[in-house]
Amino acid sequence: MTRYLRAVSAKYPELTALYSIGKSVQGRDLWVMVVSVSPYEHMIGKPDVKYVANIHGNEAVGRELLLHLIQYLVTSYATDPYVKWLLDNTRIHLMPSMNPDGFAISREGQCDTIHGRHNARRHDLNRNFPDFFKANTKQPQPETEAVKQWISKIQFVLSGSLHGGALVASYPFDNTPSSRICRSSVLCSVFQNYEHTPSISPDDDVFKHLSLVYSKNHAKMSRGVSCKSGSPRFENGITNGAAWYPLTGGMQDYNYLWHGCMEVTLEISCCKYPPAHELPKYWQDNKQSLIKYLAEVHRGAHGFVMDENNNPVERAAIKIKGRDVNYHTTNFGEFWRILLPGTYRMDISAEGYLPQEVEFIVIDSHPTLLNVTLRSAKDVTTRPTTSESEEAMTTSIITTTMDPEETIVFPED
Repeated sequence: MTRYLRAVSAKYPELTALYSIGKSVQGRDLWVMVVSVSPYEHMIGKPDVKYVANIHGNEAVGRELLLHLIQYLVTSYATDPYVKWLLDNTRIHLMPSMNPDGFAISREGQCDTIHGRHNARRHDLNRNFPDFFKANTKQPQPETEAVKQWISKIQFVLSGSLHGGALVASYPFDNTPSSRICRSSVLCSVFQNYEHTPSISPDDDVFKHLSLVYSKNHAKMSRGVSCKSGSPRFENGITNGAAWYPLTGGMQDYNYLWHGCMEVTLEISCCKYPPAHELPKYWQDNKQSLIKYLAEVHRGAHGFVMDENNNPVERAAIKIKGRDVNYHTTNFGEFWRILLPGTYRMDISAEGYLPQEVEFIVIDSHPTLLNVTLRSAKDVTTRPTTSESEEAMTTSIITTTMDPEETIVFPED
C-alpha cells in the first residue's frame, strides 16, 4: 500500500499530497492521501472532508475501496465534470488503514472471525476514543491518539468511517447513558436481534439524510439486506447506532461531540475480508455512494465571521437554535453547517465581541453563503439598546452555487 500511495502521489503531484499522521504500535505509518486542486494547503472557504477505513484490521474492503477511490478521483479529474467540481471545491483526506498492524495478521477469505480486528496491543480502536456518555477507562492507543491530534489540527466538516460485516449506514449516537454495553469478545450484540432504544443527536435529521445518501446510492444497501440468519434487516439500509447496539468509545460520536465533524459509520460488506477477485464488485457497489456522500458537505450554510476591520474571528461559537451542539469557526473565520432545507436562527459568539443572532433560509439545491461581521465589546460601555445591537452586526446572506456558471451543486445522475 505504501508503494502504491507514493507512486500515485509522484504521478499526480498537482492533485495529491501524501502524509503520515503517526505510527501504529509496530511502527507502521498511518498514511493519509489528500486529493484536491490544493493538496498541500487549506483552501480558504473550501471544506475539508475525510474517509477513514480499516479501523478494524480484518475489515479490509474499506481499505481497498479508498485506494480505488484515490485512483478514480485523480484519473477522472480531467474528464468528469462532477469529480472536477468536487476536487475544485473540497479537500478530500483519505486514510486507507487506521489499523495496519491488525491488517497485517488478517487473512483473505475470512468473513466472520475477529482475528486481526484489534491493534497489536489487542485493543479495539473503535472503543478507544473519549466518550461523552460514559468515562472510557481503556488505555489510549497510538493509532487513536494520532487520529485525535489529526482531527484537532484540521477542522473536518464531514467524515465517513468504513467498516465490514454488515450492510448499513449507522449514525450517531452510538452510546446512551442507559445503554447495556456488549462486552463479549465475539461482538455478541452485532448479530443478535436485541431491541435497543435510539440515542438521538441534535442533528438527527441531517444524520439520517447523510446515511440515506450513502445507502440509496449503493447498489444494495437501501434494500435492507440481512447478511446472515438472525442479523437485523435495516429499513432503507440505515440505523441509529445505539438502536443497533450501544458502544462506548466510538469514533463517530467523538468526531461529532468533540470537533463538530459529522461522521457516519458505513458498514459496506457482509464479508469482512472477501477474496481479492470480488473487490471490483464492491467498488462498483460503493463508487457512487462514496462520491455523493462527500458532496453533501456543500449542503446547508457556510461563510465567514469577521470583525469590523475585516479580520477573521477565530474560534467563534456557532450554534443553531434547537440544536444543542456547538460548532466553531476556523483560524480563518470560516464555518460550515450541514443542514436540510428550512428556516434557521443561528447564535454567533466570541470572547471580546457582542453576541449576535442571525436568521437565514436553507434551500435544497444550493448552499447558503452567510457572512457575519461582529462588533468589539470594547466599543460598548453600557448595555446596548436594541438598535445598537442591530448596528453591531453586518450580515450578508446569499444563496448561491459554488461556481456561478454551474446551474446545480448536486448534479443528477
